[in-house]
Amino acid sequence: MNMDQAEINKFDALADQWWDTGGPFRTLHEINPLRLEFIAHGCGGLRGKKVLDVGTGGGLLAEAMARRGAEVTGIDLAEDSLHAARVHADAGELPIDYRRIAVEDLAIEQPAHYDVVTCMEMLEHVPDPATVVAACARLLRPGGDAFFATLNRTPKSYLLAIVGAEYVLGLLPRGTHAYQKFIRPSEWLAMIRENHLQIVTLKGMHFDPIRHRGRLTDDIRVNYLGHVRKPGPHA
Repeated sequence: MNMDQAEINKFDALADQWWDTGGPFRTLHEINPLRLEFIAHGCGGLRGKKVLDVGTGGGLLAEAMARRGAEVTGIDLAEDSLHAARVHADAGELPIDYRRIAVEDLAIEQPAHYDVVTCMEMLEHVPDPATVVAACARLLRPGGDAFFATLNRTPKSYLLAIVGAEYVLGLLPRGTHAYQKFIRPSEWLAMIRENHLQIVTLKGMHFDPIRHRGRLTDDIRVNYLGHVRKPGPHA
């Protein structure tokens, strides 16, 4: 299975804090509106769309998309995080289908099933990100849209995303990221082309620790967001 048990354990240990807006996932809460708008704009609106959220964690993005009218499935391998997601969704009466299953296995089970696939801040936490991208491509219907977010492997990303965010400012728990797992855009683009997906948009994301919000930028040296489409008639 394409997983790092240490990564699973790390997120499960924090599972009861996923929905604490002042806790260790505060930064994810603060960039969630930006991620949501990037996705909704790119796919022409979420209402009525079948959406898969890969690496859903505690369900922050999954819930936001469900509230926009999407039919959402969220998958993860961290069982405690999924429990937190289910409890929170039930409290909000949101009919999100959370499953503990690897994306590669789901791609065998449900090929060409989803209008939209999201994989945000997840590729840098798995041993083989290329198989995740391939599975996301297989899960998309022709004309469907996929959205990825990850971290570039540059000196600037090391200074800002690890030294700054984890050790100086405390925006993320220490040990959240491993620099060697960061993915250069050229590497990610090679995975996209290998799976015959079409590039729609590639943008950087800047997080302002003073105002506590993110914005899109053309600078992709730290965080970047990618929107790709599977060739074929629109879903």
